[in-house]
Amino acid sequence: MAGQRCAVLDDYQGVSTRLADWSSVRGQLEVTVFREHFVREEDLVAALSPFDIIVVMRERTPFPKALIERLPRLRLLVTTGMRNASIDLAACAAHGVTVCGTASATEPPVELTWALILALARNVVGESTAFRQGGPWQHSVGVDLHGKRLGLLGLGKIGSRVARVGLAFGMDVVAWSPNLTDARAGEAGVTRAPSKEALLETSDFVSIHLVLGERSRGLVGGAELARMRPTAYLINTSRAAIVDQAALVDALQQGVIAGAAVDVFETEPVPADDVLRTLPNLLATPHLGYVSQGNYATYFREAVEDIRAFLDGAPIRRLG
Repeated sequence: MAGQRCAVLDDYQGVSTRLADWSSVRGQLEVTVFREHFVREEDLVAALSPFDIIVVMRERTPFPKALIERLPRLRLLVTTGMRNASIDLAACAAHGVTVCGTASATEPPVELTWALILALARNVVGESTAFRQGGPWQHSVGVDLHGKRLGLLGLGKIGSRVARVGLAFGMDVVAWSPNLTDARAGEAGVTRAPSKEALLETSDFVSIHLVLGERSRGLVGGAELARMRPTAYLINTSRAAIVDQAALVDALQQGVIAGAAVDVFETEPVPADDVLRTLPNLLATPHLGYVSQGNYATYFREAVEDIRAFLDGAPIRRLG
């Protein structure tokens, strides 16, 4: 098992070797960090062909069957988090590739959700930009959170924590998901909306916290956005495909809703000429939900543990 090579993908900030101690595997492993994202599959194959082990950051670089088949040397794929919908686990198994994961904290995406809600409500970006550019001193009037309705699409680990903060702000919090019960909503201290439509029609802020699947893909489209109040805001820190992106762009351009905050996109990084970069009523962040010092330290420390265990012939935290 000596002389193997490990690639760390999409380490945008270049922190993977700083936030974890790799000394336990250095004697058997040559580690290469890639900070730039590979867009073309051909470039990805050319770069990764020499590697036995690859560490991926969540779903930044998908590993479908076609790619796995073109990396015959690959033996271990480590993903941050214990779930990665962009890895074809069946193809990995068929080609003898072990897939392992790491722990992941729910607090960072909760915190980012509230950073976005607060920034929308008080026009933080617009006012800060005007301040720096010598623009008008106060040009907007903020929206109060107290007494407003926060509608949550999804009340799992993240959604329930977002709910707690909303309640602390004095908001009326309602939630809906296909399987949500009155009892579960009550445990979180919120009210179950009778339907998705009712939640959208009555909420001042709608925040999405659902897992992407067949039932949630395209859950919010043009018809759903049209049900929202023209003064309402949509926040999506979950997965881009839950919201019809073309419908969202149209709703923002036409003023169907007051604005949106989005941290997830169909194509990441977002192309420089994408229309999303031009919308004045869209607050967008580059998928920062899980990007925090604590989360990253856990990701890369446990990635090293996964690699060490694999080299010892006893893989841990296996997926699939």
